[in-house]
Amino acid sequence: MSSLILTTWGHAGVRLERDDHVLVIDPGTFTDPRILDGADAVLVTHEHPDHVDVPRVAAALAPEGGPELWAPAPVVELLTGAGAPAARLHAVDGGASFDAAGFAVQALGQVHAAIHPDLPPPANVAYLVDGAVLHPGDSFTPAPGGVRVDVLALPVAAPWLKLAEAVDYVRQVSPRVAVPIHDAILNDAGLALVDRVAGGLGGDGYRRLAPGEPLEVRTA
Repeated sequence: MSSLILTTWGHAGVRLERDDHVLVIDPGTFTDPRILDGADAVLVTHEHPDHVDVPRVAAALAPEGGPELWAPAPVVELLTGAGAPAARLHAVDGGASFDAAGFAVQALGQVHAAIHPDLPPPANVAYLVDGAVLHPGDSFTPAPGGVRVDVLALPVAAPWLKLAEAVDYVRQVSPRVAVPIHDAILNDAGLALVDRVAGGLGGDGYRRLAPGEPLEVRTA
């Protein structure tokens, strides 16, 4: 069985490393900018700033030999407008499969979870990496049928989210480990409450990572 290393870098930012290859997911404005250091590929779930810091990501893509990026079309348009090289930008929809710096990626789902009926939801693509790590962005997109997710990046706090929904989502996906993300709007008391409820009801695999703390992911 092979493995990769997962680290979290604040809010929705997740970094995956294997064999000197680095894949970054959702490097947004609430995420430590060091998440992009040495990145070979970047995945963005949707256009909200807390998931993509457009100026910073465009700058990371600009140098010769910089990383490639996959994201829904609205994100690609934002980055193109910010000067990111078009040759490194790839628009994806749910259902697409591709290789990103040696990682096998499946794009899942299409739409951001509803915030309010008066706010049209933007495109949102979840990513399943190496059949083992599921990052849903701002959604509760399930894993494909028959896939046993090893690590779920679990959103726990947002205007579109109730904590009960997060608990039900981790129960539905049933990963070996659920790592809470999307929590920059919480203070220490809020984080403790979320961990107590989601950790207590979501199963024994719930585990909060300190920024940069490594977690080994089991892949097939």
